[in-house]
Amino acid sequence: MNRENIEQSYQLAKERYAALGVDTEAAVAALKKVPISLHCWQGDDVGGFETPDAELSGGGIQATGNYPGKARTADELRSDLDKALSLIPGDHRLNLHAIYAETGDKRVERDALEPEHYSSWIDWAKSNGMGMDFNPSYFSHPKADDGFTLSSADDGIRKFWIDHGKACRKIGAFMGEVLGSPCVTNVWIPDGYKDIPADRKAPRERLKAALDEVFAEPLDPKHNLDAVECKLFGIGSESYVVGSHEFYMGYAIANNKLLCLDSGHFHPTEVISDKISSVLTYVDEILLHVSRGVRWDSDHVVTLSDELQAIAQELVRGDYLGRTHIGLDFFDASINRVAAWTIGTRNMIKALLLAMLEPTAQLQKVELEGDVTSRLAMMEDIKSMPFGAVWDHYCESKGVPVDGKWLLEVKKYEEGVLSKRG
Repeated sequence: MNRENIEQSYQLAKERYAALGVDTEAAVAALKKVPISLHCWQGDDVGGFETPDAELSGGGIQATGNYPGKARTADELRSDLDKALSLIPGDHRLNLHAIYAETGDKRVERDALEPEHYSSWIDWAKSNGMGMDFNPSYFSHPKADDGFTLSSADDGIRKFWIDHGKACRKIGAFMGEVLGSPCVTNVWIPDGYKDIPADRKAPRERLKAALDEVFAEPLDPKHNLDAVECKLFGIGSESYVVGSHEFYMGYAIANNKLLCLDSGHFHPTEVISDKISSVLTYVDEILLHVSRGVRWDSDHVVTLSDELQAIAQELVRGDYLGRTHIGLDFFDASINRVAAWTIGTRNMIKALLLAMLEPTAQLQKVELEGDVTSRLAMMEDIKSMPFGAVWDHYCESKGVPVDGKWLLEVKKYEEGVLSKRG
């Protein structure tokens, strides 16, 4: 479809939405202001650069597949991100894990990491006009081999991970200050038991005390925002996870922290869309890690599913976008990794646009009046509206390929770059 056809289709769609009381120009303008935080770890299967030929190990995380072209260096990873970003409309962010430090030939332990070890990432983000988010890495390390970090009964191991958390908060604050945008520094730990524990209490008491130490130093919220991430179960912690939803929701409320809701961290029949309004009744801001679990927390590439649309609808209907930080968290090694980023991020943006094109005020008005028949009819009719024409217009306005064309760019990149990585 050429530019003229895209514009003609958009004008027709604009008229149809206007008949519903929806301003497509306002929707597109609002969408441009919503950044998505792309997760660096999709590009190298959560390996990081801590050791040569690093591979993910431990911590209840598993990347499956061996599609050729995985990024082997930080420069390759940044190149792949550049390609993905060129195919995604809008201005976005980078979400980085601590294991992506660049320390040269020197081994730097995680409790001794400093901002200088991320200078190339910060420079790259600055050149792209992007903010950054950050995560301590409490996995793939000898001191996490028994499955416990911040809640470990071993004082030495627990102190090591506390110091790692402290170091990462300072790194996050530095990123936020330099880039002029608050860095969300998110704490997730894999701690838990594969089988039924005899003591659920003590690890949670140790975790609370450890978190109190990690967060003890006040940091300027203009530079750093602390988040804590809950989970129901993981690989190797099927029976008990120390940092459960109830634990972290209580901690976030009591300590004025962001609560991170990961769409793969709950029971397969449980959804986070229903949790958003409840959580934001009690905390100021939330962090979302948008993923897609299939039967378990398998971190599949995000598709335009009913749940993804429900998440976006909650954010828009509740006017929560200003209080929500949206990040992605999947790692599929069975397909082209640049395509995975592109598919998942474009779908998150599509879901937001779909929500912004709803006649929200009208839906809420008939609901308040008790006319739930009209509510259902309107919600169903909206599904056949020409959303795709508005999406193509948005992509065109941001200078990225429309659906059906971006994959050609990925294939060219695979042939010219990824295929030569061996």
